[in-house]
Amino acid sequence: MRVCMVTYSFYESDNRVMRYAETLAARGDEVEVISLRRSGQEKTDIIQGVHVCRVQERTRNEKGKLSYLLRILAFFLRAMLLLSWRQVRKPYQLIHVHSVPDFLVFAAWFPKLLAAKVVLDIHDILPEFYASKFGSDLNSSMFKALVAVEWLSTSFADHVIIANDLWHKRLLLRGVPASKCTAIVNTPDLSVFARQGKTRKDDKIVLIYPGTLNWHQGVDITIRAVASLRDKLPTLEFHVYGEGDARRALMELARELGVEDRILFHDACPIRQVARKIEEADLGVVAKRADSFGDEAFSTKILEFMCMGVPAIIASTSIDRYYFNDSIAQFFPSGDVDELARCILRLSQDKAGSGAMAKRASEFTRNMTWDVHSKKYLRIVDDLVGVYPDLEETAGANDVPIKQPLHASQHR
Repeated sequence: MRVCMVTYSFYESDNRVMRYAETLAARGDEVEVISLRRSGQEKTDIIQGVHVCRVQERTRNEKGKLSYLLRILAFFLRAMLLLSWRQVRKPYQLIHVHSVPDFLVFAAWFPKLLAAKVVLDIHDILPEFYASKFGSDLNSSMFKALVAVEWLSTSFADHVIIANDLWHKRLLLRGVPASKCTAIVNTPDLSVFARQGKTRKDDKIVLIYPGTLNWHQGVDITIRAVASLRDKLPTLEFHVYGEGDARRALMELARELGVEDRILFHDACPIRQVARKIEEADLGVVAKRADSFGDEAFSTKILEFMCMGVPAIIASTSIDRYYFNDSIAQFFPSGDVDELARCILRLSQDKAGSGAMAKRASEFTRNMTWDVHSKKYLRIVDDLVGVYPDLEETAGANDVPIKQPLHASQHR
């Protein structure tokens, strides 16, 4: 089939979009992507058989909500015109639109009119994300307006994919029919996150965070914890890979605490390079704040750490307690700088214990990888479009579980 992915993100850094696109391309589907462009990038490219069209350049320098919205609207118009033009010339059977924002799905109105099927993939649940980012009340008119936009967007789509099981339950409570809504967790692709062997030989202790730099991610909490360990762990470094609204403030915080030599900020890099950076690290950290959004936002970085054999330190949130337990990850109370510091110190000194935990975590990821969950995705799109591959190839696809949560009795 001919498929187009639409995403207001940089394709080569968005592992969720890449997994869908490359999975379809690998089985012979013709896949195109409409995405953002970094300065200096080519407008068109072919990556792993996927045709990428970067229709709009973006630098993360928005000065406020209005400038952010205007850039999204400009992308919406460009994507809508390109989709419509290509639908006339060589029709798509499927349009897979990735949120944020939810209303981007309406860029596919013309292809849908001409019988293309439309999937809306909600990476981050927008009303709660907005409330967390801007301190909005859940009873505010803006929050209610975003819920309304979410409902209109999900109603327009032929199928809705949501990024975790807690949000799946929330969408059902907001009126999305269970028959058209599926949870697919953001899981690692083993063709990308495959170990090649650690090459670092120095005596440093490298802590890593690769991801978006927003307030709810709690990177500032980790910086404060690293600063408190200045004397106890003199070789500790915290490597941050990513972009986001909080980057400048985080760099300033490191300077204020006098640890700018310990906190190393790197630009965001393609996901295949991220895998290598993780493998070279000693510890991975996800210090999310347990607010209305962060408490339920699943972080695929945790599974990436586990796949690469890197011990994971994670904040205790509802979503992470839902999927993981203490036998495979080191939890600390969300927002507790002192306890995070103690976890870093403990794991860095107890090599045997942290290694055993990492090994158990690696075994757990066998049921939480894209190799498993891709079958569910392919079944969804094939059913929508009316494509039915050989039964032998898809046997058991409907039996793939939505989640594989661990409980206290497991992996002891």
